[in-house]
Amino acid sequence: MYDLPTVFNYDVIEHFYKARGHRLTLPLDYPSHQHSAEWHLFHHLSKPASKRVGSVVTRVSDPEAADLFFMPFFSSLSAIVNKTQWFIPGSDKERRDVNYNYNNEAVQEELVEWLEEQYYWRRNRGWDHVFLAQNSNALGRVMEKIQKGMLLVSDSGRASLIKDVLIPYSHRITTYDGPVGVENRKTLLFFKGNRFQRREGEVRDMLFRVLENEDDIIIRHGSFSKEGQVEASQGMHSSKFCLHPAGNTPASCRLFDAILSLCIPVVVSDYIELPFEDTLDYRNISIFVNSTSAVKPGFLVTLLRDIPTERILR
Repeated sequence: MYDLPTVFNYDVIEHFYKARGHRLTLPLDYPSHQHSAEWHLFHHLSKPASKRVGSVVTRVSDPEAADLFFMPFFSSLSAIVNKTQWFIPGSDKERRDVNYNYNNEAVQEELVEWLEEQYYWRRNRGWDHVFLAQNSNALGRVMEKIQKGMLLVSDSGRASLIKDVLIPYSHRITTYDGPVGVENRKTLLFFKGNRFQRREGEVRDMLFRVLENEDDIIIRHGSFSKEGQVEASQGMHSSKFCLHPAGNTPASCRLFDAILSLCIPVVVSDYIELPFEDTLDYRNISIFVNSTSAVKPGFLVTLLRDIPTERILR
């Protein structure tokens, strides 16, 4: 792992909080979001070797001994720093809209300039370098310049399935720790999220139309705010099935939130590729329905209601 200048990691965290009007306290905590793998891997590799006993990854100090070179740039966090945010500097009545001037594209260009000065980058034009780019806009400015490297991504649309690796989203809701069973799961199917999405995500609006009036189904439009996370946790923890439709990308953290909630994912995403599919058979823990069938009135409801309790528990 490279010891990058802090402008590419810790400074990004600082800018994120400043953009939202938060007071900075040390040490800076990486903000929780669905693209947090960049932090978890960086944090793991930053630990002394004595704290990484049993790890499948070994960090070496001699670059000649390295098989791969990890770039700890918080590219996904950098992609969401410079957004207009509402924040409360003094009281709940004191709100103002602030557009924080953080130049994500300039930071990406600076990263490439730094890389071009490194011998081991120039040696193989980066094919043995690893970048995390979970957010669909992460590293977008310089993608052509680093495309020979290995990308760790969650959106299969950005990946070369020859050289890149699909990784899971970080789950965002509370992990379920209640009893295993269906007695307390009174809702058949649950979904909360943005109803209107682009491309394949247009299936969401059609699913709303055929499902929103069903008595034992909860399907709601809403953003993933803190309040929304609480509602999503409660909904997933009390439902037998959790809907996972395509959005702006084929997959999202919702699938992994459902698994950790013991809520069976119902995947309606025709072009989805999932992490570690060569090892994990997701058909054992999920239900996959093609979008053409899913949007037919009554199809999805009948399918789920006919699944016996024994199969759900299995």
